[in-house]
Amino acid sequence: MAVKVGIAPDSWGVWFPEHEKQTPWYRCMDEMKVAGYEGVELGPWGYFPQDPAILKNALNARGLSLVAGTVGGNFLDDQSVDEMCETIDDIAALLKHFPEAKYIVLLPAMYTDLETGEPVMDPNLTDEQWMTYCRNVQRAADRAAAQGFIGAFHPHVDCHVQTEEQIERLLKDTDVVLCFDTGHHVYGGGEPVSFYRKHADRIPYIHIKDCDLSVKAKMDAEHWSFARAVTKDIMVEPGKGSIDFADLRKALDEKGYDGWVVVEQDLFPVKSFDLPLPVAARGRENLAKAGF
Repeated sequence: MAVKVGIAPDSWGVWFPEHEKQTPWYRCMDEMKVAGYEGVELGPWGYFPQDPAILKNALNARGLSLVAGTVGGNFLDDQSVDEMCETIDDIAALLKHFPEAKYIVLLPAMYTDLETGEPVMDPNLTDEQWMTYCRNVQRAADRAAAQGFIGAFHPHVDCHVQTEEQIERLLKDTDVVLCFDTGHHVYGGGEPVSFYRKHADRIPYIHIKDCDLSVKAKMDAEHWSFARAVTKDIMVEPGKGSIDFADLRKALDEKGYDGWVVVEQDLFPVKSFDLPLPVAARGRENLAKAGF
């Protein structure tokens, strides 16, 4: 089956629509092509141009396909999900101009402060809160479906759906599919290849990320925030961490995976705008050696 490899702006340290420490969008897009990738995600809504003609010209000039968009919010907060649904409509209106784009990634809010690591929500949900969470994830996915796209939930570091047990509970209590992130899965204590094999029918879209477990152990021992751990290279280019990507490629073949995998390496803030390109290129080379 056909597996194509794309990359997300996150791999250039892009976490926000605008930030002085982020690579300009046109340089990011140039370097995505130079690094050897075929497709891209939008990243934070507003980072890449939102005018379809401008975006299409920019992608076509570099021979890149647009694969997906991303929206984030707090699934425990109905108002936040109302806003997510409005953004889903806006993203869908743009994605409709790009035939390769099928997915809108649904990104949950973290229960820790991104910078300090201090709790901002209780990591443990009551049964009633869990029902609210699942209802709102389903609502966002249904909104994407109503616009002709697949809303894929993205389990994430320090979120209420992070561990294998939590992910399986969400799969049981909703009919949503996953944007399965290999690095976040390892961070949450899981084993991504066996989990993919078990739940391949609910995983139509994959983020490729690797995790350095030695950094994770130091993070846990010294109580770092995730943002600080990122600056200590907790997430590394594919092939440099703990994941066997050749085995993952074999599993994708076994299950008939047909579509995109997208590299998404957390790098914010980059120490230099010159840093991301060689990292992304090495990751692409490592994936090629693993059969991608």
